[in-house]
Amino acid sequence: MAKPKFTTHTGMVDILPDEAHKWHYVESVIRKTARLFHFQEIRTPIMEPTELIARGVGQLTDIVSKEMFAFDRGDDHYVLRPEGTAPVARAFVEHNLQQRGGTQNLFYIGPMFRAERPQKGRQRQFHQFGAEVIGADDPFADAQVIAFMMHIYKEIGVKNMTLKINSVGDPESRKAYKSALQEYFKPHFEKLSETSQERYEKNPMRILDSKDEQDQPFLKDAPSILDYLNEDCEEHYAKVKSHLELLGIDYKEDDRLVRGLDYYTKTAFELTSTDLGSQDALGGGGRYDLLIEEIGGQKTPAVGFASGIERLMIACEALNLPLGEPDQPDVYIVCWGEKARLWALEHQPEFHKKGISCMIELAGKSMKAQMKDANRNNARFAVIVGEDELEKGEFTLRDMKSSEEEMVSLSKILEKLSAE
Repeated sequence: MAKPKFTTHTGMVDILPDEAHKWHYVESVIRKTARLFHFQEIRTPIMEPTELIARGVGQLTDIVSKEMFAFDRGDDHYVLRPEGTAPVARAFVEHNLQQRGGTQNLFYIGPMFRAERPQKGRQRQFHQFGAEVIGADDPFADAQVIAFMMHIYKEIGVKNMTLKINSVGDPESRKAYKSALQEYFKPHFEKLSETSQERYEKNPMRILDSKDEQDQPFLKDAPSILDYLNEDCEEHYAKVKSHLELLGIDYKEDDRLVRGLDYYTKTAFELTSTDLGSQDALGGGGRYDLLIEEIGGQKTPAVGFASGIERLMIACEALNLPLGEPDQPDVYIVCWGEKARLWALEHQPEFHKKGISCMIELAGKSMKAQMKDANRNNARFAVIVGEDELEKGEFTLRDMKSSEEEMVSLSKILEKLSAE
């Protein structure tokens, strides 16, 4: 009987040891940047109530209507989180984080899940990092969030980026704009895609976000949201642009940018890169002053962004950017005989106490095989231990780069490697 062969679920991939150091590097840059901007980490469960995502993200979004991994447990309904903002907002409300005082400047890193068709840079399990400023309605906060996002990409070395910005107004502005869009699209209704026809009544702005070829001929001449902004939204948008200019951040205005989630108000932005091909979005975000009240909290302004780590790595690959270095041991103890192996096991903690990473071969291979293993693992030094060395109390310390060797005591080895 043939043994079963198990593989990952479609659209979900393993991150293998040869790739893990790249993830460590990206995450270290995100955390370093968060420290510079004084954002604090928040970690939410990967499972959230279905109603939270439906109310927070929007019933008419593709995420809710087509892409959720949903399941039930008794009378409870859950989804694997498809994005990070609604869970952070839920945590803010549930734990009364406003009582901590001031704005809540939060960031997160973690896996998200969407049951969509896998393609380059878009998996069913993917990873995002993001930041949220909760409790500030000032355009300063919008600019600060964008600066945080841009700093990460610049620190890593990504180029060929374009920051697109827009204002999607507030409920008052959008009410007038909704009517204008419906009037514009009405003569073309029968020619719109099925998805856009569904959006026509409840949220025609989402038609502008359509990637369906059937809809494209009708988008170019659609009314602009910028012509329907009230005075408050116009002023907010102008200040965001002014602050970005003060920060030296280039941007391109795009009045067709509406973002894919229903909770956005006023500022919307997206970061794209030509190094990603047709699916060019690295990340994006905006202001969502309605979300926290929608999920049961007090009316609270907020702004944030989310970016895909897989997409960032694709851009880095296109630019041939190195993402950190693979982990390598400081020293590999090469053992000749059982006594030597026991000696290595006994003294390995002494290396660790000095902060020296120390590797011992675990399968009882020959010295020649151990030296090959030390090379394969890019060990900086090898300590060769045999019966003669044990009797003398001195061991061969081999520099794996220069091949130079010397006979020294364990204390000298620890002293030398600690100084490296």
